[in-house]
Amino acid sequence: EVKLTESGGGSVQAGGSLRLSCAASGFRVADREMAWYRQGSDKECAKIAHIEYDVRVRYYRHFEDGRFIISRDSAKNTVDLQMTSLRPEDTAVYYCAAHGGWPDDCTRPTNGDWGQGTLVTVSS
Repeated sequence: EVKLTESGGGSVQAGGSLRLSCAASGFRVADREMAWYRQGSDKECAKIAHIEYDVRVRYYRHFEDGRFIISRDSAKNTVDLQMTSLRPEDTAVYYCAAHGGWPDDCTRPTNGDWGQGTLVTVSS
């Protein structure tokens, strides 16, 4: 059974950091394109970054400023998202997905395999 489980969310003050982790079971993260998304109060499902089979990484619009770093640990079968200099507008539920595509709503994806999400709250 394919399963993705996010962890590491929580509450942090503005300027702080968090590291999210996505643990996969039922497949190897090194065999699939893995990505992180988020959905905040605006309900937009935003794709943050993806990491490919060959470890190439792509960051998407609004996430290219170096505050978000995606990485993969093939031995642990996890994909992490390191977040720094967090701002209140980063408050959202963060999801990881395998071949997740571009859903309008992260809670109702139409492609790939998704985790349940982890909540990040950034206070000012």
